[in-house]
Amino acid sequence: MAIGTAVPAKDITAMPCLALVMIVRNEARCIARCLDSVRGHVDAMIVLDTGSTDDTVAIAEACGATVHHFDWCDDFAAARNAALDYSDADWNLILDADEWLEGDVGALGRATLPPAPAPARFIGCVRIVNRTASDQPVARKFVPRILPRGVRYEGRIHEQPVSPLPMKVLPLAVRHDGFDGAQLARKAGRNEALLRAELDADPGDSYFWFQLGREHLVRGKPDEAADALMTAHRTGTPDSAWRQGVVVAALQALKRAERFDEALAFADAEHAHWQRSPDFFFAVADLYLEHASRNPGIAMVELLPIVEGAWKRCLEIGERPDLDGSVEGCGSHLAAQNLAMLYETLGIDDEAQSYAAMAAEMRERLAA
Repeated sequence: MAIGTAVPAKDITAMPCLALVMIVRNEARCIARCLDSVRGHVDAMIVLDTGSTDDTVAIAEACGATVHHFDWCDDFAAARNAALDYSDADWNLILDADEWLEGDVGALGRATLPPAPAPARFIGCVRIVNRTASDQPVARKFVPRILPRGVRYEGRIHEQPVSPLPMKVLPLAVRHDGFDGAQLARKAGRNEALLRAELDADPGDSYFWFQLGREHLVRGKPDEAADALMTAHRTGTPDSAWRQGVVVAALQALKRAERFDEALAFADAEHAHWQRSPDFFFAVADLYLEHASRNPGIAMVELLPIVEGAWKRCLEIGERPDLDGSVEGCGSHLAAQNLAMLYETLGIDDEAQSYAAMAAEMRERLAA
């Protein structure tokens, strides 16, 4: 990537109200995209480099960021906090280099984030939209990324801000492409080692069992993922923010591990708790469809009706972008398209055509 002329962040009239604060390492691929998306909306851009050997530092400086340096110590919270120590802004926007702002950024204005001496009354959560590849569904996640001055992190990985202030979801979308194959390969082994270190310190931490399960799942280790996720479910509480994520991921892991009896029993036990979650019913349909493929003798009478009913339930519920971890389309076009394919396979052509048309219409509506 060519390094251009430095472009400053917007002018600071007094103490900065909003600063971008990042930690990076070897992010020449994407750091300019991140900084360019933010530059016109913040008063300062602070980048803490943890040991880059590519052009990350030069690109960040050319984009107008102030770059500082930090010796990596296998602790993301320590690095985040070191970066925050360089900011004197009233609010700090926390992004990673493989993220970028998209759409309406009005939530970054001073009407939402008032400068001092107005007291900070919340920590701002933004919607992270993860995409693994251009043809893969989009997952939604809400994470705290807009912090008042003085708030700091805990956790050597999947670090979280620590504050008594309530979380407030802001209408701000952040795109993320760090889950594609090449980017995952860069992090192989690192995340698992840090997660296990956290669990060695606190074996009952449901959140880190959840994250370890997700890590195993994306690395293609379903048995290990299922064990970790079921531990997360057992050690967690029903009202935890990540509970739906645990349940859906556990169903996926148990299915991929071919632990069908355990998966079916778990789905039955959780059914009553997720009546308004299209993601849960989508995972149930996927589970029963796979089970049907292994048991053709009972598929038509016992299993495929459950698959059909689960996808129809997804459509009845509709999209739930407010649910943390929800996947775009589970309550609309993905469910309709799967029903179309099911009916086509069964030779029910009129229903197949009807649901295919519904899926196309829903997909266009979401894209608009």
